[in-house]
Amino acid sequence: MSSLKFCGDEIITGPGTLDAIKKIDGQRFFLVTGKSALFRNGTIKRAEGLLKESAKAYDILSGIGANPSVSDVEAGLIKMKDFDPDVVIAIGGGSVMDAAKVMTLMCEYPGLTIEAIKNGQAPEKRERIKLVAIPTTSGTASEVTRAAVITFPEENIKIGLKTKAFIPDLAILDGELALSMPNSVMVESGMDALTHGLEAYINKNADDFTKIMARGAVEGLLGHLRPSFENGDIESRQHVHNFSCLAGFAFQNAGLGMDHGIAHAFGGRFGTSHGLLNAIALPFVLEYNQRDRQVAEDLEKLSRLIGKNIIDEIKALNQSFGIPDSLQAAGIPEEHFKAHYEELLKNSLLGSTQRNPVKMDAEQMDKVLTSIYYGEKKF
Repeated sequence: MSSLKFCGDEIITGPGTLDAIKKIDGQRFFLVTGKSALFRNGTIKRAEGLLKESAKAYDILSGIGANPSVSDVEAGLIKMKDFDPDVVIAIGGGSVMDAAKVMTLMCEYPGLTIEAIKNGQAPEKRERIKLVAIPTTSGTASEVTRAAVITFPEENIKIGLKTKAFIPDLAILDGELALSMPNSVMVESGMDALTHGLEAYINKNADDFTKIMARGAVEGLLGHLRPSFENGDIESRQHVHNFSCLAGFAFQNAGLGMDHGIAHAFGGRFGTSHGLLNAIALPFVLEYNQRDRQVAEDLEKLSRLIGKNIIDEIKALNQSFGIPDSLQAAGIPEEHFKAHYEELLKNSLLGSTQRNPVKMDAEQMDKVLTSIYYGEKKF
């Protein structure tokens, strides 16, 4: 039996749809955002103007950076509780949305701790505080998923916390907000979205629904990532925004695989960009997983659909985007890789790797990790 979980109440998509926030029911709005980029480009000022226009009381929590930690969430929660909102608007990339999800749930349930959420003891619904997600990057699909990735520094790992209560009630996909993305962010977030689609597509839990969503997301992203990188036009940026969201529908139902398990392990230890880690690992992960007959057949079907070998196309995309072909070339020193190897190996077997189509053990993972680190196939 399959039980499908999609988004919250509504998705609004299209250029200029940020204006929809002035129609949201509520009186006390709490905006969660990043450090400075959205202030510099006027996005936050525009959002403030819309709230003032509709006579809403509001406050802003800024400064959420990449890879938000437990302490980041706890610090932001203090300000959120003091303001006591009935609507939280997360406007930013995946890190902002993830942090806002956890803060919002903990604000609604004052006795709830991150440790309890981590241990699967989170409530499955919100009733008092409405959550609105407005992505400004195109990759995580956090605007429609029940996951929030938080860094646990004491364990040197990023963990995907999960509960249906994390699914935003409203997602606004405004391609205009993606126009100011630097190409480096566009590339890394876009490759994250592509990884979501591909890992969902080959997952053993995929069904008729998720298979076609994942395949559609992959096909759409492959068609629009290059124009989005080369031209940065509103049409391609809006398409990538939309197809990233579609990949989110697929992976939150089918699951991911060891690419994300590896990325969370290395990201937790070294702080390397999640999308960059995914992109570097993806060709190796797909090639390794092809030893499963069904995965090989699925990737062959996908290759026929796009008219190119899918693994070769990913390598070509990485090259055209200037993505290194190994973790060593990405700047992780060999001495650090070796010094923390046992931890990296152990943590790479956790999380999403548990749902990889090829069951992984330490011996198999060792071959994959050394391949990805040195950029040479060793399996």
